[in-house]
Amino acid sequence: MNLGEQLQSLREGKNMSREELSQEMNVSRQAVYKWENNKGYPDIENLIKLSEFYNITLDELIKRDQQFQKKISIDEKEKKFEEFSDPGFYIGILLVFIGLFTELGSFSVGLTILGFFTIVFYDDFKKLFLDLKKDFMKRS
Repeated sequence: MNLGEQLQSLREGKNMSREELSQEMNVSRQAVYKWENNKGYPDIENLIKLSEFYNITLDELIKRDQQFQKKISIDEKEKKFEEFSDPGFYIGILLVFIGLFTELGSFSVGLTILGFFTIVFYDDFKKLFLDLKKDFMKRS
């Protein structure tokens, strides 16, 4: 039994309509339709909500659907590649190399440290900048 069939069976076992389940899950009725017809899969947060709602483990939800398990594996491989396609990684490496191979005293040390911080905290810096920009635009 694939995930869609199992979700439909669990919903029908509770005598619920797709509309009722969608309201319970805080998603659209179309999302529930897609899950049940294997046209899409719930994200991890919704899988957790579904497992809690139906009082079954995540393992019981996904173990029977080999295709879904393969999709999870593919997504994990793509994430590993994405770690090195992050612009913060490249900007940080560039700053580290500039800092290491220039002899500008404490400025070089500062560039190296800034490079490491950029590699690690790029997403946080970007989010902070976007939040500041949004706040600035609200005030204007």
